[in-house]
Amino acid sequence: DNMIPNPLIKYLNKPKEAFTKSDIIRYCESQGIRLINFRYVGGDHRLKTLSLPITSKKYIDTFLSCGERVDGSSLFKYIEASSSDLYVIPKFSTAFLNPFAEVPTLDILCQYFNKDGMPLESAPEYIMDKAAKSFTDVTGMTFQAMGELEYYVIAPKNELYPGTNQRGYHESLPFAKWEYMRMEALNLLSQCFENIKYAHSEVGNFSTETHDYIQNEIEFLPTNLTEAAHQMILGKWILRMLGLKYGVTVTFAPKISIGKAGSGLHIHTRIVKDGLNMMVDDKGILSDVARKAIAGYLTLAPSLTAFGNTNPTSYFRLVPHQEAPTNVCWGDRNRSVLVRVPLGWAGSKNMVRTLNPLEPDEMKSTNEKQTVEMRSPDGSADIFLILAGLAVAARHGFEMENALEFAAQTYVDVNIFHDEHKEKIKNLAHLPSSCWESAQVLSQHKDIYLKHGVFTEGIIEGVKNNLLSYNDKTLRADIKNDEELIKIVNNFFHCG
Repeated sequence: DNMIPNPLIKYLNKPKEAFTKSDIIRYCESQGIRLINFRYVGGDHRLKTLSLPITSKKYIDTFLSCGERVDGSSLFKYIEASSSDLYVIPKFSTAFLNPFAEVPTLDILCQYFNKDGMPLESAPEYIMDKAAKSFTDVTGMTFQAMGELEYYVIAPKNELYPGTNQRGYHESLPFAKWEYMRMEALNLLSQCFENIKYAHSEVGNFSTETHDYIQNEIEFLPTNLTEAAHQMILGKWILRMLGLKYGVTVTFAPKISIGKAGSGLHIHTRIVKDGLNMMVDDKGILSDVARKAIAGYLTLAPSLTAFGNTNPTSYFRLVPHQEAPTNVCWGDRNRSVLVRVPLGWAGSKNMVRTLNPLEPDEMKSTNEKQTVEMRSPDGSADIFLILAGLAVAARHGFEMENALEFAAQTYVDVNIFHDEHKEKIKNLAHLPSSCWESAQVLSQHKDIYLKHGVFTEGIIEGVKNNLLSYNDKTLRADIKNDEELIKIVNNFFHCG
């Protein structure tokens, strides 16, 4: 396929899932690759790097065959220095050409293994793998996801064609600055992944005396959890590298100013069996499969914040009337709910033919497009753990006896803040208002995450203790102005 932009797929003439060690060596030899970067995510949720020079065919064969050693205690808080040696093992299907390196360089994502040569049980990526497997074991179906990366570009103020405050949604140049950087990121991501959906400017748009703040979004397509996680992780890295290239700041921080749109990390989910999307029936109507998953999401929603909203600024975003959720409920197309069922194409006419009469009068099935969107996570999320948590929550929905009844009770069909829903709101659960509260709820739900051996006691305790360490029980109420908020925001400006 000449339209595939991934240079490795083009050269090797095979899908990346079929890449082997010999393929990687052959590509490096023929393309003059001089370095290989092993890449892996640390406990701070950031991408780490170990650079290996290609000095001989024997050496590249050795480190691709055996991986390398790293110090786990420097990467994760919960690993003791006395037993900290870990292996990082490359996954060949993740190899991509580094677009920023001055020396020709290939990057490969790695996973952690312990001293016995087994996957590290407490590694977030392995927990995600176990969560995906347990979902399939219980339901016989496959859990898929995709993310929406929202971020701000912060640049010296440009007086030409000023944007409209908080009206940047799908705005274009010249009013929405830095469109070309977003397009470059989209192109680079397309060279690594096939499942890229689109990119656009977002609603957040404001200026100070010295700087412009322009919000953007890149959205992916549903895929297996491993690729979904890698898309978001590499997406963040590429955007930050482009920020460095152009001398501007890119931030995924949940909240950077009072009264301005925060940045979420909305995650869409889909459940598939035998290649078919199980979220809708053959008439395009939301299925019981989707409703059971939604019931699971809503049940665990307060504790999912432990993985998806991991620092105090997260809870400045989760406030009413900011297109961010606060109440535990769901609805169609409604951006005020926690779980949203996006607009589908069920029952639509052939709209394309209406404008293009030369097209045939036939409807293309769009059932595969239907997803369910979780709107609480933000840019501070541990991407592996929030995806693992969502898979556990969806599985729990199938294990609940009253899932469909619970889904019916928590459905809101119009704007949740309308007067007619006042009584219903009183009976809805709420998301936590602080890291401290999130930690309490995580303790309450712990057994569900531990079930089927998915999460470990150590990782639950580590996450909980990290949340408690912020001592932010009353912080949201204590902050009264932008100056106080900015001091806190600066501590978490480059989270995730």
